[in-house]
Amino acid sequence: MLYYIFYQKLIGLFSPFNVFHYITFRMIMASLTSLGLSLWLGRILIPKLKSMQFEDSFKGYEPQTHKQKSGTPTVGGLIIWGGFFASALMWIRFDSPLVWVVLLGSFLFMLIGFLDDLLKIKRGKNNGLKARTKFFLQTVVGVVVSLLIFRIENILTGCAGCLYLPFIKQGVFDLGYFYLIIAVFVIVGSSNAVNLTDGLDGLATGPSLTTIFSLTVFAYATGNAIFSRYLHLPYVVGAGEISVLLAALSGSLLGFLWYNCYPAEVFMGDTGSLALGGFLGIVAVAIKEEVVLAIAGGIFVLETVSVIIQVASYKTTGERIFRMAPIHHHFELKGWPESKVIVRFWIISLVLALLSLTALKLR
Repeated sequence: MLYYIFYQKLIGLFSPFNVFHYITFRMIMASLTSLGLSLWLGRILIPKLKSMQFEDSFKGYEPQTHKQKSGTPTVGGLIIWGGFFASALMWIRFDSPLVWVVLLGSFLFMLIGFLDDLLKIKRGKNNGLKARTKFFLQTVVGVVVSLLIFRIENILTGCAGCLYLPFIKQGVFDLGYFYLIIAVFVIVGSSNAVNLTDGLDGLATGPSLTTIFSLTVFAYATGNAIFSRYLHLPYVVGAGEISVLLAALSGSLLGFLWYNCYPAEVFMGDTGSLALGGFLGIVAVAIKEEVVLAIAGGIFVLETVSVIIQVASYKTTGERIFRMAPIHHHFELKGWPESKVIVRFWIISLVLALLSLTALKLR
């Protein structure tokens, strides 16, 4: 919105308004705006959530040390998304259809998570949406978003079904409509992976920030004709505006982390985590960097795989591989303090994000 006001309407009155034309400027401002908004929303919403008894309760299957977390306000995802959507609408250009698809998909995932949180609070005992119902709703959103991106990129790039693999020479495979299966898998899988990771104070927020950092670099390069050609990345018109969205979300997450760091004053709930994972998956599909998401978001992959291995082992042999899954609980039960698990997972996620950036040149 500010782009149209200052760059298109008022630049004739004051030439320095030309700065609103630059994506990098709007990325910085979007990040700072959402940071300020989420800090403000946190101060307003956390007491209200507590007074409305939107509070987390001990689920019974978690480590006993989590009993002390009962009564902590939840549904804090409203802080993240309130700051994000307000900032995004202020700083993006409205002429990129991909940006609207990312916003739509994130909003729908947020609604699913919010409904799940409300049911858990109303019914108690972690009795939210049934797993099958939640998965169905996530898949419906994943299919709708994937079809929209496919249609848009079929016009913009001419190769909507192309899968780009880093680290491989000529690693481009045109899968046609079969690509839609991969796109839905990435979006729904990412949504659930972040949801599984959100089990300790700030644990999902840290890796999300490092993953966003990596995707921001790729989105900016993918949306620039010169950089994308030099780096052998796909050129996607409008992808640069997605980097403004990523910057807005990073600021919003930093503001939320102010309240969510150990010991947390608020939890994001499914309102935050389901939509956060969905957002990352949608962006990865939109900029054609699904593999980069898997590398940068390796912590989310690790958490998900630990659950799959645990369930498969228990059902086939009756034995558990880990003391508890997702794997962050395994380390808690080994005696690691919660804060140590969190910081070490953050360190690993930062290393993975840096590793994913090597895919910029190794193609």
